[in-house]
Amino acid sequence: MTIFNEVKLAKELIKFPSITPIDAGIMKFLEKKLKKIGFKTRIIEFREKNFEPVKNLYARLGNQEPNFCYAGHLDVVPPGNINDWTVNPFRPSIKKGHLIGRGANDMKSSVAAFLSAVSNFISKNKKFNGSISLLITGDEEGEAVNGTKKVVKYLRRKKEKINFCLVGEPTNPNKLGEMIKIGRRGSLTGKLTIFGLQGHVAYPHRANNPSTIIVKILKEIKDIKFDKGTKDFQPTNLEVTKINIDNTADNVIPATADATFNIRFNNKHSSKSLIKKLNKILVKINKKNKSKFKINYRVSGEAFLTRPNKTTFMIKNIIEKVTNVKTKLSTTGGTSDLRFIKKISPGLEFGLVGKTMHKVDEAVSIKDLKNLTKIYFKILEGYFLWKQQ
Repeated sequence: MTIFNEVKLAKELIKFPSITPIDAGIMKFLEKKLKKIGFKTRIIEFREKNFEPVKNLYARLGNQEPNFCYAGHLDVVPPGNINDWTVNPFRPSIKKGHLIGRGANDMKSSVAAFLSAVSNFISKNKKFNGSISLLITGDEEGEAVNGTKKVVKYLRRKKEKINFCLVGEPTNPNKLGEMIKIGRRGSLTGKLTIFGLQGHVAYPHRANNPSTIIVKILKEIKDIKFDKGTKDFQPTNLEVTKINIDNTADNVIPATADATFNIRFNNKHSSKSLIKKLNKILVKINKKNKSKFKINYRVSGEAFLTRPNKTTFMIKNIIEKVTNVKTKLSTTGGTSDLRFIKKISPGLEFGLVGKTMHKVDEAVSIKDLKNLTKIYFKILEGYFLWKQQ
């Protein structure tokens, strides 16, 4: 029986320049590895107008329930200026006990760790009650239009049941074992345009300055006290991320002004309730200033929380035993693909230390990688063997 070495496999995965949405052959490579240890696989490519096509993979070993699913992504962010790296980002190298390369941290090494763990588990447990599956996307770092979101819809149509999902994103701030993510805040982006009336700066009464109006709006929405947070979530916050006034002349009042803002919200709110609150402010201020506006909202995901259960605490105990670190259940950080998977399965996130993700010389500690493999192996044992005793 083949048992994959996590370091060797991580290096092989990093060699693929799979910058979102480019596949570069990585899904075929992973499919071949999974078939070698008995998985039935399917590469699913999704397309949508105005977006690049994306390849995803779903694989399953076994037909029985419970179905334990590992989810992750093999796409990576661009490396930036390659001259800033000490190694070629797609020619992984080991230095001072760390594997360096784009995706080493986020999150090709985690995928390698799970494959190593699962190959070891099935070599020792040829007959176990249940199924193991993998949901791997190539569209996590991009728009997330043709990735996990559509795979979840596909699995629903196929009546494919997942009983629990472990997402292998880098969840730990500083040390392996520090943090499990059991939920995430929602994300709402607003792109606002104010339409005023262009004119000469010496005659402001003949114009209607949209820049003044947009500043008033941004101040009012920034000053909203959404909440004080909850037992599980930090407070909701709104941040202005862009202000743009397309005006090349110093003596002209512009016709339009644009701004973009993002809200990270907890489970006291929904995107609908926030949009309703914001629209009231927009209507009020624009009416008062006799201006018009256009607003486009994009919801990346709603806030969600997986209530801790026996599986959560089993995983927490394993992590603490392997790492000797006190593990915290958290909802901090950005969004993740669990926001889509939660529609069909409970789950949590646990992976590597995220300190170097998206950075030059992105790296993973070899010790952490081996310990993560050990943790994933023990999670499979706990889920399928201890649970059924």
